[in-house]
Amino acid sequence: MPPFNKRTMSNRPVRVRFAPSPTGPLHIGGVRTALYNYLFAKKHDGTFILRIEDTDQNRFVPGAEQYIVEALKWCGIETDEGIVEGGPHAPYRQSERKAMYRQYAEKLVELGHAYYAFDTTEELEAMRKRLEAAKVAAPQYNAVTRSTMKNSLTLSEDEVKKRMESGEPYVIRMKIPRNEEVRFHDIIRGWVVVHTQSIDDKVLFKSDGMPTYHLANVVDDHLMQITHVIRGEEWLPSAPLHVLLYRSMGWEDTMPEFAHLPLLLRPDGNGKLSKRDGDRLGFPVFPLDWKDPATGEQSSGYRERGYFPDAVVNLLAFLGWNPGTTQELFSMEELIEAFTLERVSKHGAKFDPDKAKWYNQQYLRKRNDTELAELFLPVVKAKGVETPENYVERVCTLIKEKAHFVSEFWDLGSFFFFAPDKYDEGVIQKKWKDNVPAFFAKLKDILANTADFSHTNVEAVFKKTAEENNTPPGSVMQLFRVLVTGMAAGPALFETMELLGKDEVVKRLDKALQTIK
Repeated sequence: MPPFNKRTMSNRPVRVRFAPSPTGPLHIGGVRTALYNYLFAKKHDGTFILRIEDTDQNRFVPGAEQYIVEALKWCGIETDEGIVEGGPHAPYRQSERKAMYRQYAEKLVELGHAYYAFDTTEELEAMRKRLEAAKVAAPQYNAVTRSTMKNSLTLSEDEVKKRMESGEPYVIRMKIPRNEEVRFHDIIRGWVVVHTQSIDDKVLFKSDGMPTYHLANVVDDHLMQITHVIRGEEWLPSAPLHVLLYRSMGWEDTMPEFAHLPLLLRPDGNGKLSKRDGDRLGFPVFPLDWKDPATGEQSSGYRERGYFPDAVVNLLAFLGWNPGTTQELFSMEELIEAFTLERVSKHGAKFDPDKAKWYNQQYLRKRNDTELAELFLPVVKAKGVETPENYVERVCTLIKEKAHFVSEFWDLGSFFFFAPDKYDEGVIQKKWKDNVPAFFAKLKDILANTADFSHTNVEAVFKKTAEENNTPPGSVMQLFRVLVTGMAAGPALFETMELLGKDEVVKRLDKALQTIK
């Protein structure tokens, strides 16, 4: 199949949907699915829809829907139609579309592609046990076993009518054809061929009056004129059933194209990434913090951990897709321009927590100092420091190169606000020689009388003083840092001193020389 272009699908405008279930917090893999749908839609001047698939009311979790909306908004994934914006195909919650699904299930029965089934839970369990006793590898309700069960294929028309009129519970099952091949083309995986003997007669309409995911999904995609279904690999086994539903409904000509995305894997590559993996290895698997309303269990999110949304988006884009170039940092606009489904891998993508931090570091460095100061200033004030905002901005300029997160700024740069009272012991023990106190005492006096305290001049004074005292600058450079900041490493030393100012640097040298013996 040739790569997608805007003339594909008989010139139908591109329409894609992200259709999560409100059963808990949105997994980061779900965010990636939403992102790929969004990028594809925007690349082709199409429409991105947010639909909530809440047909399984038993698994509904209060607050989950709002979480999904907030998570997408934080990531910059903007919906064109959906539960917030509305649109021409409203409502966009399946629970609010409940009344329309029955007619499609009934239509399938009329066409001979589905049937009523009255089997009780006990009868279904007995059927499974009989099949297991007969050594059937995968016991299921299918073309073979349906003839032994209680359904409209085995009962008389009068009996079926009588049972329905009496209010006896029933479901509507898909009548899967026997001994056929279902073939469809997946944009990522190529041709997929599945034999119907491996597909069971799935329930399409439940006894509680709600459709199952399979029926509601296909009906909604058809009615909402979805052109491309871009979803996770876990839905690939359901795709043959969905193809059969399109065919049975007579909608095959407008059936969307499929693209099943690779799984997000654990960092070691063994298995699907789960919350448990994040808890064990110390990184979030959700975009935002989440508190389970039933158990009170807390789950951490990327936003509250200090990640920038554009860093998370950039990270997720590369978990399964690559642009075919060496470029790694992309704005959303650049991702939209570069994204193609043809460059999405069919193989699982290993999640790398260190790479996530690296991305955040890159985006932190790209932030302007005013924005960083706004984020850091509340921390500074909470430590009891009152200082001009422009000073905090200059601190951010110096320490941002060393940080992955704004939350690290205080530990990296507290010495900009408080003189040290402790000095790195490792450096002191290793480099404090007999000549050191005299050298720094002399340097302190020279600096005290230096009018130009720019970083270039302070560096020149330091080197000149070292040469005049037959002291290699490299042998005392780290000590100089420790005496001024207390730390063995940090931002550019002479720029740090310029910001601290002459009086403060001289005072710190004096204090250190009196403290260290």
